[in-house]
Order: sequence, then structure tokens, then C-alpha cells
Amino acid sequence: MSDGVEGNEERRRTGDAAGPEPQGVPEPRPGEPEPAAQPDPATLVKAETAGRTEARAGAKTDEPATGEADDAAPAAPDASGTPADAPPDSTDTPDDPEAPDEAGDGLRYERLPDAPPPILDGVRARPPAPPGLASLVAAAVTALLSGLLLGDGLAVNALILALPLAAGAWFAARQAGRRPRRSSLCWGAGGLALLAVPVWSDAEWPTLLAVLAAAGLGALALHGCRKWSGVLLAPLGPVLAVRRALVWGWRGARERTAGGEKDLGPLLRSVLVAVVLLVVFGGLFAAADRAFADLLGSLVPDVDGGSGVPWRLFLAVLGLAAALAVAHTAAAPTRWDGLGPGPGRPRGRVEWALPLVLLDLLFAAFVAVQAAVLLRGEDVVRASNGLTYSEYAREGFWQLLFATVLTLAVISVAVRVAPRSGPRDLLLVRAVLGTLCLLTLVVVASAVRRMDLYMGEYGLTRLRLSVVAMELWLGAVVLLILAAGVFGARLLPRAVLASAAVAVLAFGLASPDKLIAESNLDAHRDGRTLDLRYLAGLSADAVPALDRLDEPLRSCALRSIAVPDAPWYATSLSQARAHDILTARPVRNHPCRDLLTDDISPSVR
Repeated sequence: MSDGVEGNEERRRTGDAAGPEPQGVPEPRPGEPEPAAQPDPATLVKAETAGRTEARAGAKTDEPATGEADDAAPAAPDASGTPADAPPDSTDTPDDPEAPDEAGDGLRYERLPDAPPPILDGVRARPPAPPGLASLVAAAVTALLSGLLLGDGLAVNALILALPLAAGAWFAARQAGRRPRRSSLCWGAGGLALLAVPVWSDAEWPTLLAVLAAAGLGALALHGCRKWSGVLLAPLGPVLAVRRALVWGWRGARERTAGGEKDLGPLLRSVLVAVVLLVVFGGLFAAADRAFADLLGSLVPDVDGGSGVPWRLFLAVLGLAAALAVAHTAAAPTRWDGLGPGPGRPRGRVEWALPLVLLDLLFAAFVAVQAAVLLRGEDVVRASNGLTYSEYAREGFWQLLFATVLTLAVISVAVRVAPRSGPRDLLLVRAVLGTLCLLTLVVVASAVRRMDLYMGEYGLTRLRLSVVAMELWLGAVVLLILAAGVFGARLLPRAVLASAAVAVLAFGLASPDKLIAESNLDAHRDGRTLDLRYLAGLSADAVPALDRLDEPLRSCALRSIAVPDAPWYATSLSQARAHDILTARPVRNHPCRDLLTDDISPSVR
């Protein structure tokens, strides 16, 4: 027994280092069971390292690892210092940071911690099955129409392109087993309605705003989000899915062209034969009759003219990528709602309410001063500030606009930290925030009144009209916040987005350039000067209003307005109307240098 004890203690001093077979194992006494054979300690280290490596490899698979191998307590060692349930020998290299190097250099290598999982792993859906035939055909049609129609501008072609995009998303969602909600259908219909703005208006700035808003509503329809995080991040879904969507589409096309029940080969051959027949016979008929040639030329895009073939090929590739990204998002949307922050930690009543009560008092004092100044008229403004009415209005509008935006930010933070423990806390929240919202509405009204006074003196411009529309929309958002305080905030994110979409649609269909021209002409008839250079830089939307000017002002104003002779799919209704006016009454050749450099007084007719 003494030899065995000495051998065990020698092994404890040397640790798990590899060495010769242990010496001095005691002989069994008569009547005692024979001890089990003890494996080599170095072999045990290798086997344990291999088990941990396998556990880490299992954690990288799609199914989460249970962690039983790492969390379980090791088996108690026997008299030799080795675990009783040790696995058999393994030839793997040890990976345990606690194990010494087998080469005997005495160095220990510390394992770095595992990298955290990507932020989207928890909200991204599993990859969908390869796309079906209908989704691939819709993507191909979108690519073809993008290359043919997008090179000449935006008008009816934006609405035409949206139809195969929506069809591809519909087919991909149905194949993946997803049925659209009524809210998603409403968002999709709203996006299509916003594309009526480029059909109606020629101005680039409302058109761009409407197209961006339509893309946002379409992304929300694909994801079906309901929270603030989903509403704000949904437009990123199709953008982040482009790379995966291209691989997804390639796999689907490869499966469909490999033969089988749904082979694309017959369809592609049929389309190719149809294109060849249409080109050959269409060319013959166009050569035989000039009227038919003119009709065919107005309907078929001119591939060789305008933008050129490389640009149209780029647009076709861009359209294909967009169609596949939209279809992939419809089949496997990212659950952006899962990234939203949780409710904030409630604060005490004094800590939360005191700053807002003081802010309410400040707002009330400002509103009282505004009522005294704006209602009593220009004499009070001139006596107190030494400014004209228009100068006073222009000086304070931007500050009030920023104050409105900051107030919305304060309200959003206050809602997160407000106490929610009982009815008294709820009543305090509604009283303090409700008062702040009501006073903010008065600030919005004051800002709009200031800009109205300024525009009445100097007329409308694009910037002035845009910021007034922005201020009015912020007032609508404040009203929605008041309604959320009474009826609940569950629908508030989608209500704010819907109000923004309605505002963009109304702004675009109102033809801002036409409103600007009419406002300035009315001011000119009332005796104010006319900025003819600014009016000459408007879009074709202003042509009907400027056509009412007398010569030479009419020709000088309309000469700089470009009304391109674009194809039917790139011509808005406003451009068509302006083209008819200028065709019926062409612009005359007047010297306009002096008229375009100076403001025109009312005496100039």
C-alpha cells in the first residue's frame, strides 16, 4: 500500500503531463476485486479536448447546443488521479487551455472567447426554398421593363414596373406559405397610390419624395412590422437581402433549367421565337406603311437612342436584383420588430415630472407672448423689436420648427421613463404630456402663422412651401400622440407612417410648382414685385399659370422651362399639358436679359 500511495502522490505532483506508465500499482489482496486498468493521463487530456471540440462544433450548427458536456461536473478521480468515466484513447491534439504543451516547453495557451453572434441572427428567417417559376418570370419581366423603360425618366413607367415587382413578391410569399395580412395589402395599395405622383407631376422634388415613400410602404408591406423599430428599419430589408437573393434566384433558375416537370427551357424557347417573329414582321410592316411605323415608334422604346445600350443593360441588371430582393424578402422577411428596445426603467414621480412641468410653464409663457404680439399687429412688433412683420416672421420660424421636433423627442423619451405602477401615475402622465402636446400645437400654429405672413409679403418658394408642409405634418403627429394617450399607443407607429404617406401624396398631387407660380402672379397683380428669374426655373407644372402673363413676360418666363419630347411612358400629364400649350402658343423671341435680372414691378405689363 505504501508503494501505491507514493505513486499516486508522485502523479499528483506532476499533474497531467505525459510520462511513463505509473509504477507501484498495489497487488490485490485475497478476496478483493482486481482494480481496473488505468489509462494514460495524456490520453485522458486528448480525449477530453476532443469532446470539447466536438461540443463547440455542435454549437455552430443551426440547432442550439444543450451545453451538457461543458456544464456537467467531471467524474471523481480514482486513486490514480484519473476520471473513472474517461473515454478511450484519442489521437487528436489537445486543445484545453489548462493542459500543458506535450512538447514540454511549459507554455500555456489561453483560448480567446467566442465571437458574439451577428445582430440579425435572432430576427432573420431561415433561407427559403428556391423560387418558383412564377417568381422567376416576374423577375425577368421586371428586368426587361427596367432596361426598356427607365432610361428616359419617371412617369407612368414607375407604376408599370411596380406591377411585376408586386406579382413576384406575391408568388414568392405564397410559395413560402405566407398569407398577406390586410394591413400589408393596405400598405401595398398605398405604395401604388404614391406612384401616381410621377404620373401627374413633372417636378422632380415631389416625384422623388413620392417614390421614396412608396418604397418605404412597400418594404413595410413585405415585413408586416408594427413597432417603431420595424417601421424605421423595414426599408433596409430588401437592401440587405440583395446578395442572398441573387444566389437564391440562381439556384431556382438552375433547378428549373435542369429538366423536369417545371423546366424553363420550353418557355424560354417560346419567348425567343415570339421575339424573332415580332421583330421581323414588325419591321416589314413598318417599312410598308409610315403611319404604322409612327405608331410602332411611339409604343416601342428606342434602345439605341438617348441613354445607350450599356446604361439600359445596367438598369436591367438593377431591376433584376431589385425584383429578386423583393421576392426573397416576401418569402423570408426579417423580423425587425424583435430588435426594438424594451420599456425603459420607470423613474420616480419627482424625477420624471419636474422637468416636464417646468417645460410646460416655459411653453405657456411663450404662447402668451405670441398671442399678445401676433394678434395685436405690426405696430407692436415694430415697437418691441424694431422689425417689420415679415422680418419678425422669418426670424422665428426656423427656431419654432426645431422646437417642435425637439418636443417630439422629449415626449418619446418621457414615455419610456414615465412611471406605470398605478392609476395615479397614469393620470400624471396624461396630464403632463397632454399639456405639453397642446402647447406644442399652439407653437406649431404660431410657426405656420409666421411663415404665412412672410409668404404674403414675398410670395411662395419651394423651400417656404416645403417647410410649411413639414410643420403642418408635425402638428398632425402631435395630434396622433394625443390620441394615443387616450386610446393606447399600439397603432401609433403605423398611424404616423400612414400620415406621412398621405401628406406626401397630397403634396405631390397639389403640384407645388403650379401653386408657387399662381401665388406669385396673384401677388404681382396686387402690386408686389415679380421674381421672373425664379419663376423661369420651375417645372412644366407651372406652365398653365405662367401662360396667363402678358408678353414679353410670358415668353421670358416660359423660355427656360424645359418640356422634353419624351416617350409616352416617360411623359407625365403635366408635361403633356405644357406641351399642348406651348404648341398652340409658341414662345416668342424677346430680349429677356433685363427682365430676368431685376424684379419686375407691377407697372411692367
